Amino acid sequence: MKLEINFYSDPSHGWGEVSQSLLNGLGIAEKISGYSYKKGFSVYLEEDCDLSLFMQTAEKAGYQINFKEHNSNHDSIVRTYQRYTKGN
Repeated sequence: MKLEINFYSDPSHGWGEVSQSLLNGLGIAEKISGYSYKKGFSVYLEEDCDLSLFMQTAEKAGYQINFKEHNSNHDSIVRTYQRYTKGN
């Protein structure tokens, strides 16, 4: 299964956008940290730990992941979104 992930970055950090339902389906929604963000049904996984966890889990489940990059020279709009909390 192929999966394209939007990756948003600014000069100091980056986030991969995935759906909350995909995190739930992979059984890792409760393992995502408060360093990630959420807007609507999308979760923006911080690149260091949460995105790595997602990628390892998704690849084990048979997903082939491709990234579409969106870079900014200023703070990313992702930083304005609600912090991810378990169960939200």
